[in-house]
Formats: sequence, structure tokens, C-alpha cells
Amino acid sequence: MPDTETKIDVLIVGAGPVGLFLANECARRGLRCRILETRASQSEHSKALAIFPRTLEIFDMAGVVDGFLEKANRVTSVAIMTSGRTLADLRFEPENSPYSFVAMVPQDVTETLLVDELRRKGGVVEYETTFVSADRRNEGVVVTADHKGDTIRVNASFVVGCDGARSNVRKALNLPLEGGEYPDEFLLADVETNDSLPGNQLQLCPSEAGPVAIFPMSATHRRIVATIDLPEGDAPSLELVRKILKERGPGGVEPRSIGWSSYFRIHHRRAAELRKGRVFIAGDAAHLHSPFGGQGMNTGLQDVWNLAWKLDLYLRGHGNDELLDSYAAERLPVIRQVIDTTDFLTKALGTPNKLAQILRNAVIPMVSGLAPVQHAFVERLSELGIAYRGSPIVEGPGRRYFEDSMRGGKGIGSRFLMLIDDDQEAAVREAQKQLASFGDVVEIRQSPHKGVKLVRPDGYLAYQTDTGTIDSALTHVRRLLQRQTSQPAPVM
Repeated sequence: MPDTETKIDVLIVGAGPVGLFLANECARRGLRCRILETRASQSEHSKALAIFPRTLEIFDMAGVVDGFLEKANRVTSVAIMTSGRTLADLRFEPENSPYSFVAMVPQDVTETLLVDELRRKGGVVEYETTFVSADRRNEGVVVTADHKGDTIRVNASFVVGCDGARSNVRKALNLPLEGGEYPDEFLLADVETNDSLPGNQLQLCPSEAGPVAIFPMSATHRRIVATIDLPEGDAPSLELVRKILKERGPGGVEPRSIGWSSYFRIHHRRAAELRKGRVFIAGDAAHLHSPFGGQGMNTGLQDVWNLAWKLDLYLRGHGNDELLDSYAAERLPVIRQVIDTTDFLTKALGTPNKLAQILRNAVIPMVSGLAPVQHAFVERLSELGIAYRGSPIVEGPGRRYFEDSMRGGKGIGSRFLMLIDDDQEAAVREAQKQLASFGDVVEIRQSPHKGVKLVRPDGYLAYQTDTGTIDSALTHVRRLLQRQTSQPAPVM
């Protein structure tokens, strides 16, 4: 691999799911991209499993969802069980998404699907290539990397560190991960079992001895995550998993063989910043959370989904620095919420306090049947409730927006969609006239839904109104576009 000063648009460091998805998005958008990976090949272990409905919608908009649907085991309920008693059996079937389930897809399969898709787009992963340093300049970044002892240099407009918890990119930016480590040691084991448990149900099992989570990878293949007092051997054994499930798990489940297993410690940490100049961090490089809740990989995938379109607009001369700043402004509140949620769940399931255990086991059955509780549970776990209220480039609640016209990889790309209901043909003509100077940034479409909406390239609403005149709506839309693009104000 020779030295190079060839200018590219985006250099991605790390070829896990987050980096690979970003590379696919760069390729889909026609950006010049390279992706570096220290490892010699992709992961051979299952690691992260759960892919939630909002991430599936994002994969759909990106045109990569089909392979995941083919490989997924679909989970439609979550049971909380202790001492042979079911405290709650919560349906997980969001009604406002075509993906009314959690897709269980092992991380090695996820990486293979994304690598194959990247190759179809003409991209490659540069293995055994390690980020060393970055020389940040006004118009780009010169990255030095090592490939099998050879030094290479890459001149990139932007660098995105997707290189995990020990991120060299984050360290080069001098950005610590703030937070703490849980005192408990955990085990993870992928086991073959009998089919006594439903293949479409995830079980969370609090107990006096510590919590266990059981993720169904198929009807007879399950991921076990549990706290332990002390590790036994280099990796968890089948005997240890059997012992833990007998003590804490649902009755009847019989582990028969063990595949990959590991001990680990978990953290609740995040970086206070996600950007310095033209260098960004995303995924585990930017935030770490408990595996209870399965939010980590999904949060990282949604980090780069938020970032990709902003880099794209900037590189095409249509975005400004405020648009780039909005990445951290929007994602940091989401990251804080995810950490708070998984931290609460981890502590609630694993509390050693006897009184707290009694209260938990009494309260869960009482509240889990309430409609507001069920709705909040589904919205939070599905990530369909993520919104960008308070963002500097949003007016209003900033909720997600998803419809059939945005699916398949070509339905939404690098432009905003301004949707005007079918009954307002005159409004459409007026919008086309007044927004002519933003023609490369916004596409105007008629919609069967009432009102006016401005949908961002990531499928979130920048603006929405069901009342008022088209002139009022256009005032808001122009202000939003001017705020984040390099376009001059149109002549009226």
C-alpha cells in the first residue's frame, strides 16, 4: 500500500458496523471515501445482536435492509421473570412502523452484510491498517497510518473515528470518555438450548444473585448475559452457564452446547464533544453503555446516519459550519438519554438491596399493564421516539418521519423534501418559485397528508404545520435552509 496524498472526501477509521454503515452511506451518496481497519478481517463473533425498528427504517432508507430481514430472528415481546414468576410480558409491536419487531442479527452477520454491500458499491476495507495521527488543517486533515510497518498518509476533507472504546482517533483529539464503570463482572455466552422458551421473546430475569438477560437468536440459540461474582477459567464454561440459568433463569431452559463466550466489564461513559474541526467520533468511540437494553450498536449506527447527510451537503458546497455543529447538538442529548435508560435498567435488575427488590417485584406487575407505560416502553426501546427538539436546525419537536416514498435507497438522498398536501396545487407552484435558489438542496413533492412538512435527508422533520398559509410556512422553511446552508437569501 503506497504513500498517498490523494485528496478524498471522508476517511473512516474502524470497520465495525458503525464504520461500515458510514462507508456505505458515503458510497451511496457518491462521496470519495476510504475505510481503515486494524484487524486482519471482520469479526467472527456475534457480539451486538439487537437491531431496533428505527434502525431498520434507516437501513430501509439507505437501501440495505433486505439482507437483515432475511437473517433476523424477530422478537415481539419482552418478559420480566423472577423466581419462576412472570412479573410482566410486554408486547413489542409498534404500530406506526413497518418493522414491528426487534431483529436479532449477530454482529458478525451484520458486518458481513455491510461489507458485501460496500463491495457492490465499489468500496473496500483496508485491513491491517492502523490510525497513528492526524494533522488538522483548515481545509482538511492529513492522517498518518501504519500498514504492516509501512507508513501511509491520507489527505481527507473529513475524518470520522468509528474505532471503538479504545479509539485512537478520540485519543488524538484529547477527548476523554466521562462516566464510570459498574463494579460487577459480567459473562456473555452464546448457547444452544432446547425450545422451551418462545423464540420471539426476550427474557430479563432479576434475582437476588444478580440479573440475567436471555436474547433469542433463534428458537434454540440464545445469548446469555449475566453478572458473576468471580470468573471461572479464561472464558465462561457450559457448566457455569447451566448453573446460573438454574439459579436465576426461567424454568425448563436447558443449555446443551456453548459457542462463543467471554467475560467483560461494562461502563457508562460518553465524550463531552463529538467534533474537533474536521474530525468527528461516533459509536463506541463516543459512548459506552450497559448491554441491558441492547442500545449500543443502534445508537452508533444512528450517529453516522445523522452525520452522513451533513458531510454530504457540506462537501457539495451546500452546507455550512452550523450544519456540522448540529451533529453534536443533536446526538449528545440522545446519547445521554440512552446511557441514563440503560443505567437505570442495569441497576434496577441488579440491585442487591432487599427492600428495593421487593418493591421492584411488586411495582412491575402493577404498572406494566398500563397503556401509557406500554407505549413509553415501546417508544423508548424501539428508538422510534428519538427526536431532535431544541436542535439549532429544527423548528418544532423534530420527530421522525417515514413513508413509502422514502424507502429503498433512492427515495431520500441528499436533499430536503418539502411535502405539500395534494389539495394545494397553487401552494406547490408558489413554493417552487420562492425556493428556486435552493433547488439543489430541497425537492418539493405533493403528499396525501395534510399540511406542509420539511423532511431532512435523515427522515426527521425540520418543520411541520397543519395550519396557516403557504407564505407563513415558506418563511419558516427559508429561515431553516438559510441557517444551515451556504445559499444566499433568495431575492423576493
